[in-house]
Formats: sequence, structure tokens, C-alpha cells
Amino acid sequence: MSHTLRRGAIAAATLAVFLIAAPSAASAHVGVSPDRIPAGQVTPLTFSFSHGCGESPTMSLRVTMPKGVGSAWPAFDGDWAADVEKDAGGAITAVTFTAAQPVPVDLRGSVELAVITDKNAADELVFPVEQRCVSGTNEWTQVAKDGENAHDLDSPAPVVALTAADASGDHGQESAHGQHTAAPEASSSSSEQPAAILPMLLGGGGLVLALAALVVSIRASRRRA
Repeated sequence: MSHTLRRGAIAAATLAVFLIAAPSAASAHVGVSPDRIPAGQVTPLTFSFSHGCGESPTMSLRVTMPKGVGSAWPAFDGDWAADVEKDAGGAITAVTFTAAQPVPVDLRGSVELAVITDKNAADELVFPVEQRCVSGTNEWTQVAKDGENAHDLDSPAPVVALTAADASGDHGQESAHGQHTAAPEASSSSSEQPAAILPMLLGGGGLVLALAALVVSIRASRRRA
């Protein structure tokens, strides 16, 4: 092989390695699922990652609650211990999940947190995450500005969009006057009860009269005898 071909092969191999490694580095982040939730309802969120701090395993994730989150409940998981931080008023400000064993860089890790939002919450909730490793720390706190792609950020924070609250459920069983739709059915069935009972009463009365006539007839026959 000539020197020119050899140099070309080396350059092509180097470029291939770069193209493979670049997306992996760019995709390294802490994700959240789902990324759209209904406002004002309790919804579980899963924060996941598949990397550490360089080659160092992950020890913990500290998730900061954004303004607009009314309350939060970390899910019980035997692989993670949860430490809840609160302010002077008792509101949850952050939750730190500590792994029972460090999560290797080539394995996927995830923690779960249920949240409920206030009525005045913003359209988007930004959850800054601090990823602490055996050696080093990753701060996932960057937020895309107008016209900027979040995928182009070095350390994007998990973002959740809020949608309109689901109006279905128990409220869907109520009419515009706040009465349950089952109420008219109950009243109509109750009004039909007398009509249904009347034939039974009449039938029972006829049976009594027939028995009385039979008794009178038997007594008359005995008298004649």
C-alpha cells in the first residue's frame, strides 16, 4: 500500500471514530419522562442517565424543585435512598437520590419522583440536576434560550412542559348545575316503583278474595250436608 493510500485510510478511520464518539458525547445528559404532564395533577416523573462523570460511576442525583411544584414524593426503591430537603415553610426544595451501589458508566440508572404543580405554574418546569460521581460532578442546569436548540447545550437541564388539566374523571359525571348524571335515573326509577308495585298489590288482593270465597263455599256445603 502506498503512503498516500495508507494516510487516507488512517484519516478515514480517525474520522469514523470521531463521528461515532461525537454523538455519544452530545447525547450524554439526564433525561426526564414524560416531558409533558397535566397541570394540577399528581404525575410520576422518571429521571434517567446512562453515563457517569467521565469514566467515574454515579453515586447520587440531586433534583432541585422548580417554582410551581406544589409538592413532591420520591418513589420507594431499594436501589436508591431518598433525602428530602424542605424550606422554612415545609415546602420541598430538592430531593437527593443516593445509590446503594455506584452505577457504572455503561449501565442505565433511573429514579422516580411524583410531583403536583400549582395553578400559577409556568408553562415549562426546569429541574436542575446535580450528578455526583465517585470522582467528579456533572451539573445539568443549562436552559435553551429563544431560537436555541437544547440538544446543542453542553449540560441541558431536564425540562417538563405543562398541558391543560384533564377535565375528565369524576367531574365528567356532573351536569352543568353540579348534579350527578345518575340522579335523574334514580328519580325516574323511584317514580316508576308505585306503577310496578300496583299490579302486585291488586294480584295479592284478588287472591285473598278468592280464598275467602272458597272458605264460604266450603262452609255452605257443610251446612247443607
